[in-house]
Amino acid sequence: MSDRRIDVVHAPGWWPWTVVIVVLLGTVASNREVGSGHGEVIGASLTAVLAVLPAILPWRAEVALAASGLCTAVYFGAGFADGPIFLALPTVTFVLAMRATSYRWVPWAVGAALVAAASLVIRMLATDGPRTQEVWQAIGLLAVVAAAGAVATAVSQLQSSRADRSARAATEEQLRMAQDLHDGVGHGLAVIAMQAGVALHVLDRDPAKARESVEAIRVTSRESLDALRAELGRMSGADAVRRPARGLDDLDALLDRVRAGGLDVVRTGDVGDADDRLGEVVYAVVQEALTNVLRHAGATRAVVALTRSDPVLDVTVSDDGRGGPTSGQDEGMGITGMRARVREVGGTLVVGPAEGAGFRVHASLPEEP
Repeated sequence: MSDRRIDVVHAPGWWPWTVVIVVLLGTVASNREVGSGHGEVIGASLTAVLAVLPAILPWRAEVALAASGLCTAVYFGAGFADGPIFLALPTVTFVLAMRATSYRWVPWAVGAALVAAASLVIRMLATDGPRTQEVWQAIGLLAVVAAAGAVATAVSQLQSSRADRSARAATEEQLRMAQDLHDGVGHGLAVIAMQAGVALHVLDRDPAKARESVEAIRVTSRESLDALRAELGRMSGADAVRRPARGLDDLDALLDRVRAGGLDVVRTGDVGDADDRLGEVVYAVVQEALTNVLRHAGATRAVVALTRSDPVLDVTVSDDGRGGPTSGQDEGMGITGMRARVREVGGTLVVGPAEGAGFRVHASLPEEP
């Protein structure tokens, strides 16, 4: 997964302000408790607040971590009382790790933590008498800074992963809706266009045939409008009832609609029953293939062949037209959608010129056990 997070700290929320208040009040209390003078309390409080303030300022990662580490080191070096100053650098590190790319914040967090830890060790060495408290504090500070960065990185990656999954799901749903519209409405419009052409062609010499074509246009238009209304309802979030999935039992009606448009369609083979999902894919492949024949092939005849050789169901649609696309570069949404549907059930799709003339679509669909 690529890390595309921004490098500038924007408003991280309310909780860093809570840390600022805790650091301010705790620093005042801890320094008063050890008997520090009024000036020392003010200096300690100001330094501690400056150490945690980069967590809420829109600074770049390098500047924010350097400022926090420097102020923390000054605090320790000045000999102020221990207190919530130990929260400052881990807080800034956590916020920056959530907002910036790792190569931006990691080196500066390591450097700031080492400077602050070195200041603690120097304070120990400058103190009379044996003391090891600062050594353990330095180790603890390094560990907490590392933990804050690691936790923030894990949380950030989890959020990015969720956002990617949501975006991918939204994109897939948009593509599915577009494919459903293309399959349903696109097929209907192709049939309507061909029926309209037939009606115009025979209007004067065969009014009955023209009337038949107009009636077919009316029926197909209603079906296309129902499909469009259902998809628009789903897009808008309305409680639209989805159309029942088409399957093998609906193939004859599909072929009749295409025949009514003037294309001679022959069906061969009878595969009996099939899984609903598989039948839906078969219907989609045949529908899209015949739609392409109507729109692009200029054909007079098409053959829909269904065969079964366990455990594979084969669907072939061929025509005697002028051919069509043979590669993914010029397939368009229709054949691309067919490939996607066939791939979802573990099948394969082959498209290309038919033997002699025309175009051929062949799908091999494995049946579920």
